[in-house]
Amino acid sequence: MTNRHGVGAALLGAALLAATASCAQGEEGGGRTPPPLPAASDAAGATASATASVAAGATPGGGETNPTPAAPHTLVTGLTVPWAIAFLPGGDALVTERESARLLRVTPRGQVHEVAVIEGVSASGEGGLLGVAVSPRYAADHFVFVYFTAGNDNRIVRYRYDGRLSDRRVLVSGIPKGAIHNGGRLAFGPDGYLYASTGETGERGMAQDKKSLGGKILRMTADGRPAPDNPFGTLVWTYGHRNVQGMAWDDRGHMYATEFGQNTYDEINLIEKGHNYGWPEVEGVGGRPGYTDPLLTWSTAEASPSGLAYVRGALWAAALRGERLWRVPVDGSGRAGRPAALYTGEYGRLRAVAVAPDGTLWVGTSNKDGRGSPRDGDDRILVVRPSS
Repeated sequence: MTNRHGVGAALLGAALLAATASCAQGEEGGGRTPPPLPAASDAAGATASATASVAAGATPGGGETNPTPAAPHTLVTGLTVPWAIAFLPGGDALVTERESARLLRVTPRGQVHEVAVIEGVSASGEGGLLGVAVSPRYAADHFVFVYFTAGNDNRIVRYRYDGRLSDRRVLVSGIPKGAIHNGGRLAFGPDGYLYASTGETGERGMAQDKKSLGGKILRMTADGRPAPDNPFGTLVWTYGHRNVQGMAWDDRGHMYATEFGQNTYDEINLIEKGHNYGWPEVEGVGGRPGYTDPLLTWSTAEASPSGLAYVRGALWAAALRGERLWRVPVDGSGRAGRPAALYTGEYGRLRAVAVAPDGTLWVGTSNKDGRGSPRDGDDRILVVRPSS
């Protein structure tokens, strides 16, 4: 039985549970015509002041007082459904747009350049151009990796990038695709291996099927082969997931992932080799033998968590339906402290979050994804300077 975080998760889940509505039909939607390239906005113009709400009764963890960072500033406007952000060594970022299939390069000064339109992308429902990752050995190999929905599957493709993309190589194909729950996050762990999150496409049973690539977190080499010590001798690292769209590691190497629930609980999980995270047998804390309980839970109305990053002792989770940025302190053992909701309702749906080389957070909105209410300038990239 692997539910050592169950007590804290249960308390936190009870504290955060609010009125819910079904997200069983998916968390995303909409398909649109690719827009023109965006213009850089005035990076000096700060937005409205931040707000924060703290869940009463949450487990105290490290006992922090939830410091609130200053208001973000808008770096870039005019994007359409930016899905992922990954940084190059010099500080520029690669940004994917889900529906246009464009890979963009964005500088810290807000300049935007189109790198390429990724070939073979089939954007419909929640599919399209999703995750992007930069090799930790980029200075030597110049590899970048993208995860996208193709005609018949989801797949991971590697390119060499040196001002332009070349040497296209499909590393993993056959990841199940669907109108919903395509997963899609890519990230390199501190062990140097590439991790990918996949969804169960609404076919619940595949999450528990270790032979399926759906409803999993995968772990692989830069050539797409199973990492040498994977638990089942395949690409599968963990299973029993519904739809993971965020992955991050803390300073001690603990891995965390955000996960969409169905009707009641969204989750952050502490990810451990070979563990079964319960879906569809358990949603939220179950305390059942053989299933690993989440580190913490939210109501679906407060979260629908997508991107995840770690910096300054805390996890930062972007919430779609919840329209807020969650700050969750974690201690040295990987235990979660008191969460704080930042910027609630100020910028709409938040999806991408990544730590820049200078320690700031870049956060992408997702108000043009068919489920949001676009505002002037959407979609945008915000820059948040985390407080310590």
